[in-house]
Amino acid sequence: MIKVGDTLPAVTVNVMNDGPKPQATQEFFQNARVVLFSVPGAFTPTCSARHLPSYVENMAALKEKGIEKVACMAVNDAFVMDAWSKTQSADGVTMLADGNAEFTKALGLELDASKYGMGLRSQRFALVANNGVVTHLFVEAPGEFKVSAADHVLANI
Repeated sequence: MIKVGDTLPAVTVNVMNDGPKPQATQEFFQNARVVLFSVPGAFTPTCSARHLPSYVENMAALKEKGIEKVACMAVNDAFVMDAWSKTQSADGVTMLADGNAEFTKALGLELDASKYGMGLRSQRFALVANNGVVTHLFVEAPGEFKVSAADHVLANI
C-alpha cells in the first residue's frame, strides 16, 4: 500500500472533457498540492450523501489551506463519473475515472466487493500529495466513513 513519502504511481485514468480523455496521473499531480479522495462507487449511498458533498461544501476551506486541486476517484467509467458530478453539483472537483482499477491497484488500495456484486473497487480513502508525493494518507477501516471526510482532512493538514 502507498504510504506517506511515496511518489504516486504513473498511471492513466480518464476525465470527461467533450468525451472521455486520458489523464496521466504524473501530469495531474505535478506542481500542485492536491487532495485525492476515493470512493467505492459513484451513486452509492454514503458516497453520494456524505463523501463527495463533504468536499464540495469544504472547497473554499481546502483552498485556504493551500490545496490547489481536489479530485474524486472511483472504479467507474468517465461517463458515470461525469453524470455523478452533475447530479451532485460537484463543480471544482475533478472526477478521475479509474475504470480498470489500474491506479487503485498501483496504490495498493483495492477492495474486492464481489460478494456485493460490485467486483473490484477502491477502498474509501483520502490523501494529500504535493507535486506527486504523498504527504498525508487517510484510509478508512472497512465500512467506516470518518478519516477520509473533508473535515477530517482539513483538521489534519
